[in-house]
Parts: sequence; structure tokens; C-alpha cells
Amino acid sequence: MQLEMFQVDAFSATAFGGNPAAVCPLEAWLPDATLQQIAAENNLSETAYVVGNGELFELRWFTPTVEVDLCGHATLATAWVLFEQLGEQCDTLRFATRSGELRVRRDGARLAMDFPAKQPQAVAVPDGLLQALGLERIEALYRTDDYLVVVEDQALIAGLEPDFAALAAFDVRGIAVTAAGTHFDFVSRWFGPRVGVNEDPVTGSAHTSLAPYWAERLGKRSLTAEQGGARKGQLHCEVQDNGRVIISGQAALFMRGTIFI
Repeated sequence: MQLEMFQVDAFSATAFGGNPAAVCPLEAWLPDATLQQIAAENNLSETAYVVGNGELFELRWFTPTVEVDLCGHATLATAWVLFEQLGEQCDTLRFATRSGELRVRRDGARLAMDFPAKQPQAVAVPDGLLQALGLERIEALYRTDDYLVVVEDQALIAGLEPDFAALAAFDVRGIAVTAAGTHFDFVSRWFGPRVGVNEDPVTGSAHTSLAPYWAERLGKRSLTAEQGGARKGQLHCEVQDNGRVIISGQAALFMRGTIFI
């Protein structure tokens, strides 16, 4: 069997930036074990699989070790492939996913994703979290499906060297460390060893929690963001009144090829 695959750098206008995702368009679903094996072989933070189904596209995302409920950068990459490589002519793509229906529309040079927002709740700092992150102090800790660790200075984020084995012990999808930015409204890094991704360069889904937090704190609904350590990507977030957040970014093709299985 031969399958077409695209590798796309999401949340970047050029290759070698943002977050790489593999996108595999399928005519029909393969066994879950095969999908997981391909994702493990790709060894990217996410491999997305998409199957056309009438007016909807069914979309699933796999890390090298598990299937996940929501992935922003691989959704952006999938929409970019459908629009720019496979000739979809509609203005808005509709995806059926484990997180409900997601929509992605053209927005000038960017693609805009309509995701459900998550409202972070303040929680007590669990034992060992600061030590695992290599931080002496934080401003506050919040939780959705991720921990949101708020620090006072973006320089602290740039210098993080977490203990990933220790972070994997915490019962959350991942840990986002965030601060107000100098050139962006906020910056962050995201660590997910529990789901097989030690550090994700740009995590669109994390911004369903980060954007509502910073919108309330900064008193603005339209936000610019940058995520990453050595490799970075840029996002634009719009927090809506209807419990949704629009997360926008650009994408660039790195590779197009064929999988043989």
C-alpha cells in the first residue's frame, strides 16, 4: 500500500519555523494500530489523518505514542494541505473530531481555526512541579487539561531546562509556562512528556486555555502570541463571546512524499 504524506511547518510563514506536522490524506480509515505505527515512525509531535465524508472531513491526530483529543498545529497543517495542495475551493473547511466540529477558514495570508475555549481555574501548586521545571518561584498556577504556569519574566521561559521524567508524573496532558511578552502580548513554552512529546514547538490547542487567561488579564480580546524555545512560531488569537477562540497562523510546506506499508 502507498499513502501520500505532507510535512508542513505550521504557525510559520517559512519552512524551518513553527511546528512540523505530518498530514496523511486517506480514502478510508486504516486500523488504529497502523495509524499509530506511522505516527511513531514519523516521530513528529503530531501526525494528522484526514478522510473526506460528504461536506465534512473526519480528522484524527496521533503523537508517536497516543491518539489525542485536540491538536491545533496539525489541524492548521491539514487545512493548509487541503487548500493549497489538494485544491479545496470552499472558504471554510469543517472537520469532525474527538473535540466536536472544528472549522478552519481563509483569513488573508493566515488560516483561522475556530476552537472551543477552556477557562483556566486557579489551583494549588503540587509538590515537585517547580523543581521539575527548574523554577524557584511562579506567579500563579492554573489548570484545564494542561497546567498553566505563569511567571513574571519571559526571560525565565527562554532558559527553562525541565526534568521531563519528573514532569511526566503529573496527571495533566502537558505543562504550559507563560509570561507577558515584549514583542507579543504573551509568550509560552509547552512540555508534554506524558503524551510522548517532551517539548512541542507551537501548541495551538494550548492556546484555547492561554488566550482566555491572557484576554482577561490584559483586558483585550485580540492577542498576539509566540511559543517555543530554540524553534518558535507565531499565533494570533481572538477570544469570542460564544465560548470559542479563533487561533490563526500561517504554514509552509517542507516535504511531500509517499509512505510504503
